[in-house]
Amino acid sequence: MTRDEIHDGICRRGVITLNISGEGKEDASRVEEKRRDDSYQPFTGNLNAPSHREALRSAKLSALHARLQLPIKLPLQTLARCLVDPSVDPRPGYNNEPLSILGQELLGYYTAEWLMTKYPRLPMPILFAAQYAYVGSSALSAMRAEWGVEAVAAPGPEVDPGLLQLKRQIPGNAMAEGEQMRIKHMPQARRVGSGRRNEEHNYRRGMSSRIVYDDQFGDLQTTLPVSTSDDTSPYPSAPISRPDETTPFFSQDTSSEHRPPPSDWYLPAQPTYEDPTATTLEAASATFVRALAGALYLHAGTPAAKHFHTEHVLSRHLPLHTLFNFAHPTRDLSRLCAREGFEPPVARLISETGRLSRTPVFVVGVFSGNDKLGEGAGASLNEGRVRAAAAALRAWYLYSPPAEEIMRPSEVEGKAGEGKKWKSQIVDIGEVIT
Repeated sequence: MTRDEIHDGICRRGVITLNISGEGKEDASRVEEKRRDDSYQPFTGNLNAPSHREALRSAKLSALHARLQLPIKLPLQTLARCLVDPSVDPRPGYNNEPLSILGQELLGYYTAEWLMTKYPRLPMPILFAAQYAYVGSSALSAMRAEWGVEAVAAPGPEVDPGLLQLKRQIPGNAMAEGEQMRIKHMPQARRVGSGRRNEEHNYRRGMSSRIVYDDQFGDLQTTLPVSTSDDTSPYPSAPISRPDETTPFFSQDTSSEHRPPPSDWYLPAQPTYEDPTATTLEAASATFVRALAGALYLHAGTPAAKHFHTEHVLSRHLPLHTLFNFAHPTRDLSRLCAREGFEPPVARLISETGRLSRTPVFVVGVFSGNDKLGEGAGASLNEGRVRAAAAALRAWYLYSPPAEEIMRPSEVEGKAGEGKKWKSQIVDIGEVIT
């Protein structure tokens, strides 16, 4: 029996009939009678996972594999699984959720180490914003569209494996059926939070709370289960094993040489899954890209995952200077100079034009002794001074060491890091807190 026949048997019937001899035939016949019994209820959920045979025949999958220049170690069957969202098929062994969890950690780790080694003085709010700009849901969704991966209107087993399958969420502005309010205002539409204090209304969330309790982007984790008991599953539809008296085990009597195997070998227990919740196209696209990164790591190793991150994530241009928004730049610059032992900053007029006209321009520079820290232009002297102080702060926080001195921690890990010697990286004291 080939692998494709076994897979098709699992997806269509949920039972695999094996060719056995001896006492195993009698056991198989009993299992077959049990399967035909009316009391046996197989899994009747959505079976939208594409078969291996269909994945090999899909021209869209082959084109996507070649377009992204994926290694040959990544089979088309795994690429097809990356395109199945948990909202379509809740079974963890058939959707892309396990691969997405691994890929999310890998993309977040590679992005964070690149930002922290290249820009060691970045403040934490800017680091969170930059990480979201690189590997957030919006960026990964745009990446999916740039790759040419199309999404289906409605999932089903007849869909081409090269399309992104998801169960689309009803727009929040739509009216609920039989109700006089919109769906987004329904009580059951509110997401379940983690139950922590930082999710309460009017609770002041500081940076320490965002680092400890929140996700890798500093946002609230609204998908965590409220219960913290041992019975809580790590992710939706995760199977949980519990001891049961009816679980078949081998008998302690080892005298028989031809003991038939337990019935679970022929008739696996059918797990029960909750009805999957619908999702948005942006969330499903992000899950697909993260699952692809996780699949590359499992099939081709760390070098392939890092190459994928470099080619598709770090190759995107992000103007970091636009992420800064200083409330009191002059005061922050004064405290920074005092902390670093520099001379107090002094604003000086460098040039001006049209002082008596309707559109004057003043170019002001901020100096610490004989060193110019920043320069800014404004319609007034005060505006030029504030912009010059903000430019000086951006220049300080966006400092980057020489390229030959930068070394990421992942470069010395595993077999790829053999023979490389670790270089100590700059660890900054932190941003100025005012």
